[in-house]
Amino acid sequence: MADVAKDLTAGTIGGAAQLIVGHPFDTVKVKLQSQPAALPGQPPTYAGAIDAVKKTLSAEGPRGLYKGMGVPLATVAAFNAVLFSVRGQMESLLRSEPGAPLTVGQQTICGLGAGVAVSFLACPTELIKCRQAQSALASAAVKYGGPMDVARHVLRSEGGMVGLFKGLVPTLAREVPGNAVLFGTYELLKQSLAGGKDTSKLGQGSLMLAGGLGGASFWLAVYPTDVVKSVIQVDDYKNPKYSGSIDAFKKILRSEGVKGLYRGFGPAMVRSIPANAACFLAYELTRSSLG
Repeated sequence: MADVAKDLTAGTIGGAAQLIVGHPFDTVKVKLQSQPAALPGQPPTYAGAIDAVKKTLSAEGPRGLYKGMGVPLATVAAFNAVLFSVRGQMESLLRSEPGAPLTVGQQTICGLGAGVAVSFLACPTELIKCRQAQSALASAAVKYGGPMDVARHVLRSEGGMVGLFKGLVPTLAREVPGNAVLFGTYELLKQSLAGGKDTSKLGQGSLMLAGGLGGASFWLAVYPTDVVKSVIQVDDYKNPKYSGSIDAFKKILRSEGVKGLYRGFGPAMVRSIPANAACFLAYELTRSSLG
């Protein structure tokens, strides 16, 4: 099997593992990010992550925590296949000879390139997910029946295909530096745990630790950008509150302070460690088994 096919297969399996473990946390994160700012003297829709979980379970049951997983599950193969295969191809370009280990800096560059590629898949997928999460709010102006209903609404009423790529700029601003930090940190931790560049003998626990902490580093690096992306993607098409990413950043900072740029940060960090630990372990084990 060619290296590209191996990366495609391993990336798909890693992505599925990541989604199954992490989606409930992601649902809570998006709910906290996309809730409207509380009016003066009024409490917010969700007081925090635990309150969001309780209200979701009360209103929708356990299925509510997996709401919107249909589109990510359908696209996780493409998303992670692109992420890991582009990274793999960049590794090949940067290697001095076949099989030679790469430096942390070179892996960072590989992550940067992979981030550019996956942004074009992440943007429409996350727009649909954010719209579904917002639709669950009692105050939501538009209610959606499911992922396909969101897509149909956007295509029909928000400029066609262009509408599905609303928020592409902040998506790129998240994915490019975020994946550079993720893969750079992952490689740094692997080499530190292995005591050198040869990381082929690392055990499953070490791979999970490196993957989990690598995932946490992603969100530490780019979380405010993710908040900006989410509010833009759920912004009203006909009467937008924000004129762009910079405007959204300024308005959130002015109305809510720095705290507003970290709405949902707790669930994102709690999710990132187990989800990415599962993803990288599944990827490495699959990739190794394929030779």
